[in-house]
Amino acid sequence: MASPTDMLAAWEIGLALPASSLQRTVLLHALARPGQEAAELLGVPVGTRDAELLDLRIALFGEVLSVRIDCPECGAELEFDVDATGLAAPAPRTEPEPLTEGDWTVRFRLVTSADLLAVRDGAAGDRRRELAARLVLDARRGGRAVRGDRLPERIVHLLAEAVATADPAADISFALECPDCAARMRTPLDAATYLWDELDSWARTTLADVHALASSYGWTEPDVLALSPLRRRYYLELAGHG
Repeated sequence: MASPTDMLAAWEIGLALPASSLQRTVLLHALARPGQEAAELLGVPVGTRDAELLDLRIALFGEVLSVRIDCPECGAELEFDVDATGLAAPAPRTEPEPLTEGDWTVRFRLVTSADLLAVRDGAAGDRRRELAARLVLDARRGGRAVRGDRLPERIVHLLAEAVATADPAADISFALECPDCAARMRTPLDAATYLWDELDSWARTTLADVHALASSYGWTEPDVLALSPLRRRYYLELAGHG
């Protein structure tokens, strides 16, 4: 698991990145796989990445997620806790079953962070087709090879559905019912956003602890970070900061 030093370093870098950005997501994923090269991280399927981010969040901050959303039907503000342990789907297969439709057969791979980075600046329609082209390993119509960027719109649409089916963990969500209007909804969970918000809160609290203990005892940041949470809290109380 990531050390407090690694967590603070990631937080410091992440502050300079746009909120909810893909770069910040990849940065957080590096905490889940310490020591792994960036190229390897970028090549991990999105569902696997998000499941690992959720596992990291559980390891660092516990199993309970505090969720706050507005009901899309009546606008009521809903606050509730969710058990994060059962949200992520099982890891996807390395290579999914080919898409077959009529005389078409398309072998494809799953979406990775590298793919999303590559298409992020295009228009919505262009991104969809460009992403499809990147995912195609081999496309044939009636036995004749077809380039991934020459697929008809119908096959591009079916390919998008096949990719989503093959990697269900890429769309983590949970069902709930509004207590005010009884509307049923399915709410997506952005594992990176939840993890970042809690990392941000933890980092600011930790730096405040470092400041208080450094002022009281002359300790360095590594000295404070080396303390267990229980011992740190005890020293803060002794120094009058509890």
